[in-house]
Amino acid sequence: MTTVQLTIIGKPECHLCDVAADVIGEVVAELGTEARVEVEKLSILEDGSLYEKYWEQIPVILVNGVEHSHWRVDPAGLRAAILEG
Repeated sequence: MTTVQLTIIGKPECHLCDVAADVIGEVVAELGTEARVEVEKLSILEDGSLYEKYWEQIPVILVNGVEHSHWRVDPAGLRAAILEG
């Protein structure tokens, strides 16, 4: 089983970022042993290049380095993307 890398790009005190992290946590928990997932959080306030690229779209979710979604996370779509890994 390969490991799927999920990256949440956001910033502190971002309500949509918190919601996205909750959705990701729920999806990962539901998948259990079906998938191995590592979740990383990056802040646009700590990386100028991320700020320039994503400031209007946060939260941005990457799956294995590829943009999966921004603003809102669809649980079914995320689940499918993780399983396709």
